[in-house]
Amino acid sequence: MKFRLKMTLCMLGLLSVLFGVGGSLLISISFQNTLEREQQAAYNAYQMVVGTLRIVNSAAGQSDYADISSTLEQLSGRNGGAWTALRLSAGGESVYAFGPAALAVSPQPVQPGRCVMRYVPTDGGGYALALTGALEAGGETLRLDLARDISSLFETRRMQQQTYLWVFLLTAGLCALLSYSISHVLTKPLVSLSGASRALASGRLSSRVRVRSEDEIGLVARDFNTMAEALEGTISQLEEAVERQERFLGSFAHEMKTPMTSIIGYADLLRGQTLSPQEQAEAANYIVAEGKRLENLSQKLMDLLVLRRGGASLVPVRPAALIRGLAAHLGPIYARQGVALTCICAEGVCLMEPDLVKSLLVNLWDNALKAMDGRGGEIRVRSEMLPGGCRITVRDSGRGIPPQALEHLTDAFYRVDKSRSREQGGAGLGLALCREIAALHGGALRFESAPGQGTTVTAELRGGAA
Repeated sequence: MKFRLKMTLCMLGLLSVLFGVGGSLLISISFQNTLEREQQAAYNAYQMVVGTLRIVNSAAGQSDYADISSTLEQLSGRNGGAWTALRLSAGGESVYAFGPAALAVSPQPVQPGRCVMRYVPTDGGGYALALTGALEAGGETLRLDLARDISSLFETRRMQQQTYLWVFLLTAGLCALLSYSISHVLTKPLVSLSGASRALASGRLSSRVRVRSEDEIGLVARDFNTMAEALEGTISQLEEAVERQERFLGSFAHEMKTPMTSIIGYADLLRGQTLSPQEQAEAANYIVAEGKRLENLSQKLMDLLVLRRGGASLVPVRPAALIRGLAAHLGPIYARQGVALTCICAEGVCLMEPDLVKSLLVNLWDNALKAMDGRGGEIRVRSEMLPGGCRITVRDSGRGIPPQALEHLTDAFYRVDKSRSREQGGAGLGLALCREIAALHGGALRFESAPGQGTTVTAELRGGAA
């Protein structure tokens, strides 16, 4: 059963209980109050008749039925038909009577000075209020029976009940229509939410719900939209991760295939043909070079996988001493290629993994060296201390990098110039490794470059203050 129908039935049930009980109680109380007033009026009229008869009988000094009958006839006419029936009897014989005899005769014995009240059905289906009493007159006991028609009271109650029934049915119909309309308005956001949920489950991640109110339903709609956005973002990230993984595997397979093909080709050449000592030396040298390239590729790949798993421990290190020590080792090598390596380092201590930071510096300096294209130049290294780590900047005077390539520099196997990278022995993993090292230290890499103006790489390592 739908919520709309449930809400409508609940409202009708509640209305029926409240309206039915309340209306019935109201009509019953009104009828009872009117009936009590009618009883009191009838009793007062009865007392007036009895009092008048006593006065007439006292004045006569004895029972004068003619005077009593005349007095009763006058009283009946004076009351304007208020009495449906009246009967005065003595010793079972009627002294005076008018109206239906069945209404004016009571089978109950009555003591003098007492009055008995009862309800008597009429021929028309109504009711009469009958009063029976007795009085002493001239040494005799007179019996007085009065009947007052109260059918109008019951008819009024019946009309009230009928009218109330029609009012109840009309109100119930309006209540049902109003309840269904209100429930339709209230459940419309839920229906929309249900549709959006089904759409989301079917793969339409862009499905959203319009927030129409600030109540609990609106809160549910906002929470749903937040969940949908988070889910869409997560799915998008997973798709990007899968895409990157596929590109990584494809690039890795390609990088492995090229040297392996060369090694196999030259090995087959050595095995199947007679070569001169010079040709044999060239083939062997090429096999060794490609083997070293494969070794370098596998080593960087292993380092990259290890870094992504995390787990490196950071220790207090002086970045200035680490940079100067590495520059003292590599500076002479760079100098022989016409490249000057200068370092400006601020003193201080911070938390880092020294071997990984050395690997980061070597890769950044190696990329800077390759950017010179053998023409010579300058590599400037600068380190600054930060509240939670240090900042290392590497600036070269090389050929620069096109703007469209900057955002892809840290992608695995990405190379700006593939032909030049192959000649220089690059595989496109160096900057990807540097990115992971920086991330391990709670930092990131930032690139600034323009063609012909050199490149600046900034590595922020926020492993923490020692």
